[in-house]
Amino acid sequence: MKRVVVTGLGMINSLGHDKESSFKAILDGECGIKKIELFDASEQSVQIAGEVVDFDPSTIMDPKEVKKADRFIHLGIKAAQEAMADASFKDGFDSERFGISSASGIGGLGNIEKNSLVCAEKGPRRISPFFIPSALVNMLGGFVSIEHGLRGPNLSSVTACAAGTHAINEAAKTIMLGGADRMLVVGAESAICAVGIGGFASMKALCSDNENPQGSSRPFDSDRSGFVMGEGAGALVLEEYEAAVARDAKIYGEVIGFGESGDANHITTPVVDGPARAIKAAMNMAGNPKVDYINAHGTSTPANDKNETAAIKSVFGSKENCPPISSTKGQIGHCLGAAGAIEAVITLMAMRDGILPPTINYTTPDPECDLDYIPNVARKADINVAMSNSFGFGGTNGVVILKKI
Repeated sequence: MKRVVVTGLGMINSLGHDKESSFKAILDGECGIKKIELFDASEQSVQIAGEVVDFDPSTIMDPKEVKKADRFIHLGIKAAQEAMADASFKDGFDSERFGISSASGIGGLGNIEKNSLVCAEKGPRRISPFFIPSALVNMLGGFVSIEHGLRGPNLSSVTACAAGTHAINEAAKTIMLGGADRMLVVGAESAICAVGIGGFASMKALCSDNENPQGSSRPFDSDRSGFVMGEGAGALVLEEYEAAVARDAKIYGEVIGFGESGDANHITTPVVDGPARAIKAAMNMAGNPKVDYINAHGTSTPANDKNETAAIKSVFGSKENCPPISSTKGQIGHCLGAAGAIEAVITLMAMRDGILPPTINYTTPDPECDLDYIPNVARKADINVAMSNSFGFGGTNGVVILKKI
């Protein structure tokens, strides 16, 4: 099979509108979680989230087109533009050999909420004609492919919180099997709305520490009490290795392994076995390399962090054999279907700069979470091989392994 490398990155989240500013803020231990401003959350039991602030979509797309797309698409377009510019196709490309692999867990939930209210209060004739195209998950890929003229495979992953990682894996498979020479991966999510926050809160999945937003998301900490919703987008340009070398492209790293599995256990409660099998499959494909860093799913929920720790230990062996781990969700929140794409960008930038991102708000060790979580402060280290984990509702798991070239 053909080798696949990453040649362009883009990112927007609650800590920055581009990859460099947000990555620096992550390394500095900053937190983008605050009181919700996107809607009136005063009646909600949970009033905090990691929002992208001061973002004007009319700066990245025709103002006339803004209303035709949901906010998750706006964020995805922004990240995709940065990744494509970063990859720098100054001599152009074969559009029929350049595809897109998009991802979102929920898609246009804000527009679904808005138009449902319009339908109930004013009748179906008042529903926006842009409602359906703005809300469909695959319209993220549709909008982005049109903007960049990508006429290769147009794929979409809708696998809850594993969607972003699955989109990377699907893009890599497409190139490895010769279906395209290049694929743009973009994962985006914006579900911070009344029904989104209310729905997750009703499941008791969210942290409700409204008076301490900066300390609310506490991955692997004994006092963790739920995840905090985030929003944002991550984008990666994947290329066939020889094509990237031929155009003298900057290469961030190579996709050397990926693994996917299903729990077949419970629609929302995670287990150890499913994630462990995905990790093992990725390691086997990669040739069981020495892994220098794991960007964990690390949601800050009691069950996930304990189970993910156990899954990692089941594959790598004793505590001493496990690589250092961190979760950046303590800083930007859990971006659901965009999380895997954003975290792969962070992982590749950590590899580029030789530094391990911290797990902030880690103050009280949990006996069931007993690995090196890089607590609170970034750490210099050589990262030659790194892993990124994503696990989602429905028992869907995705893992990708990246290697420095």
